[in-house]
Amino acid sequence: MAEKHDRHWLRSALRDSRGAFRDLMLISLFINILVLSIPVFVLQVYDRVVFQGGMTTLQGLVIGMGLIVGFDFVLRQARSRIFQNVALRLDASVGRTLYEKVVSLPLRVLESRPATFWQSVFRDVDTVRNMLSGPSATLVLDLPFAILFFFVILMIAPPVAWVLLVFIPLFMVLAWRSGHVMRQASSAERESGLNREGLMNELIAGRSTVKSLALGETLKPRWEDRHATAIESALQRGEAGDGYHNLGYIMTMSTTVVVTTVGALAILEQQMTIGSLIAANMLSARLVGPMSQLVSQWRMLMQFRESSQRLDEVFGMTSDRQEEGVEMARPQGIVRLEKLNFAYKPDAPAAIDGIDGAIGPCGMHGIIGANGSGKSTLLKLIRGIYAPTDGRVLLDDADIAQFTQRQLAQWVGYLPQECVLFAGTIRDNIAIAHPDADDAEIIAAAEQARAHSYIVDLPDGYATDLAEGGRGLSTGQQQRIAIARAFLRQPPILIMDEPSSNLDRDAELALAEALKAYAKTATVLLVTHSPALLGACNSILVLDKGRVTMAGPAGQVLAKLQPGPKPVSDDPAEQGRKPA
Repeated sequence: MAEKHDRHWLRSALRDSRGAFRDLMLISLFINILVLSIPVFVLQVYDRVVFQGGMTTLQGLVIGMGLIVGFDFVLRQARSRIFQNVALRLDASVGRTLYEKVVSLPLRVLESRPATFWQSVFRDVDTVRNMLSGPSATLVLDLPFAILFFFVILMIAPPVAWVLLVFIPLFMVLAWRSGHVMRQASSAERESGLNREGLMNELIAGRSTVKSLALGETLKPRWEDRHATAIESALQRGEAGDGYHNLGYIMTMSTTVVVTTVGALAILEQQMTIGSLIAANMLSARLVGPMSQLVSQWRMLMQFRESSQRLDEVFGMTSDRQEEGVEMARPQGIVRLEKLNFAYKPDAPAAIDGIDGAIGPCGMHGIIGANGSGKSTLLKLIRGIYAPTDGRVLLDDADIAQFTQRQLAQWVGYLPQECVLFAGTIRDNIAIAHPDADDAEIIAAAEQARAHSYIVDLPDGYATDLAEGGRGLSTGQQQRIAIARAFLRQPPILIMDEPSSNLDRDAELALAEALKAYAKTATVLLVTHSPALLGACNSILVLDKGRVTMAGPAGQVLAKLQPGPKPVSDDPAEQGRKPA
């Protein structure tokens, strides 16, 4: 369930800049007042200096205008600096808040949208920043002063003022219409761009498959189709934008022509002077200019609106629990499942269907089943990164829903099916969840994962820099580093999803030995089809379509599943607690 969309994130970001916006409004007031000095200067030159030969007056006017121009430059520089500071604060505040929000969202929410969506919301922050600290913000600050210019024109050239009263509403209608059209065109352009980026992300993520199967030519039509759609959308948006921009320019020229014509007629009828006409033309340009800019800037305003709405949606999503109730002691490692159910969609079949039972404390417990039987889903429910549709997961009789993800990460070590390493050193990757871990802890975890021997054999050892995704190491080496990460801090519960999928036979046997030793003091739960790991298990649970079809001591379960000689565990705990 989403939280209320009240744009609190934007108000919070702007709260620290309220003083800056007050300064910007005050500076804009002075800048626009100083703008009046040019038409007044021209008016005085034509009406007093030219016709009356007032050289002394001209000298005074020139000196005064020099001071005004210098002061205007200082004010505009100050406004630019303030805008830069506002942009910096917005970037820091909204960007940090958005990052914290995204990483706090439940995994199911993150999986419900493509990666391009989450990438685009960070670009939306740039749109919001540019709107509130760029040319569009300057336009919004200057636009109200158009009223001031109109009243000045009304005072010095009344006939011209009535002409502007006709054109200003036309500019407003044009701006509104252009905004409506540009919003639709921009939305279509964005969607086609995201589709193209999504395909490119797939190509890059699957680059090994693309190269090994020579899929370049096969995927080329799909790429060309999406690329062509993106180009077409961009062209349509550009044509619409250019059309309204050019129409705004024509209206600006027409305004100047009509103002000059009406003003000339008024001069002939001695209703105003030449100086008044020239000054009125200059002021009308200052009045019509923002109106014309509004036509071209309306796209930015619409983009700001759409970006704000998308950010509203993200900030309105319900996060994982963030506050810890109490600090609990280290669990014993008993996992209890109470009528556990889970479905990926309301109308989809249950991925986990009514599992009930207990696992642990201690011992090594395997989960097997066909593809799609719910093995990985069950591990994610036990780890707490999926919330059950019905039922509960308890840790030492405490519902895990009351704990934060950080608390659960300290108690439940988790190795997902896809082992992901990050750019940085091997040491940093092992300790990424616990950056305060000391060297002894890191080495101990690497030794348990049987990774220490090959790490120290590298020229830079634990300081070896890894490229993005762990490039530079074999998949087996990457997996052992990920296993070391799970061992770090010796969690009382360790769950692993296919931990030996990229290991050779010797490494697999070594891992089985390490896990069997670890299971003497902790509960180890793993999804695997490895005979070596299954042979080391105390008990095995068999899943089929989300239901438990068989469970019991490892030897008995394997005997029923596999004819012929059966591996038998020598651990007496095999006859102990029955798994779920």
